[in-house]
Amino acid sequence: MINTNAIFNIQTEEEFNALALKIFKHQFENNRVYRSFCDLLYKHPSDVKTIQDIPFLPIQFFKTHDVLSSKAPIQTTFTSSGTTGSITSKHQVTNLEVYEDSFDKGFNYFYGSIEDYVVLALLPSYLEREGSSLIYMADAFIKQSKHPDSGFYLNNLSELKDKLIRLDAEGKKVLLIGVSFALLDLVETYTFKLKHTIIMETGGMKGRRKELIREELHQQLKDGFGVDAIHSEYGMTELLSQAYSKGHGVFNTPNWMRLLTRDTEDALSIQPKGKAGGINVIDLANINSCSFIATQDLGRIHENGSFEIIGRFDNSDIRGCNLMVL
Repeated sequence: MINTNAIFNIQTEEEFNALALKIFKHQFENNRVYRSFCDLLYKHPSDVKTIQDIPFLPIQFFKTHDVLSSKAPIQTTFTSSGTTGSITSKHQVTNLEVYEDSFDKGFNYFYGSIEDYVVLALLPSYLEREGSSLIYMADAFIKQSKHPDSGFYLNNLSELKDKLIRLDAEGKKVLLIGVSFALLDLVETYTFKLKHTIIMETGGMKGRRKELIREELHQQLKDGFGVDAIHSEYGMTELLSQAYSKGHGVFNTPNWMRLLTRDTEDALSIQPKGKAGGINVIDLANINSCSFIATQDLGRIHENGSFEIIGRFDNSDIRGCNLMVL
């Protein structure tokens, strides 16, 4: 068994690479779906010497298969949001403590202790359904903050407005984490001049609004909240770790998470840093599922390991979409 403490204590690139190869071998041997995928590619642990050699499981498998590397009982199943009639992803989690360690240590790494913040969560589209990993994380943050003003908001924007203005005036450190369309609803109704509040968007219009490019979205939110930067969280149902951006759409990962880009015309070809392509995620916290996932996001990795998301694959016409986006 791999000690999960080793995952969260990674300090160097060498430690990350060594543990990634060890987890790949573990998941190859214990994850039936991932093993079948690797077999189809004729990839065996004896062929895999670097993290660039590791096969990345297409994220769509989470819609049709149970992606598990553990025989332990399933503690919860996280599900993705989706349009009516669409097939949603399901991520079966056998150890919620690993997820809790991941989001606690990840937030602390970038922002310090969650206990220092009043946490306000404006996540209506997630609150209106069951099985959201984001709601699970936000709920934990609200409880850990131990502040009486922390809490969830659905449609009570007037109450949220009053609380934001009061807390900011009192000099309290506030984290407002919200889905994009709800944050836009708030600033289209009220305007703010906040000095002590972090605005963190989690992406997505969820069919409620026209999709905006990041620059346009962030400019509207900066103007509305009166802040210098909009922070962002990059996570997904199929992962157990998050990356964070403190502005300009540039994300950084915790030490147990890495991103690579693949060639858009050759999914098995890993590209050098700086070149736009499909995003592959290594999330070592996802040890009991699959730590090596090929997402449907398009992005660019910088030399220092930070990254930007620049679009998504279009399922109906991936090649055409690639040419237009890139």
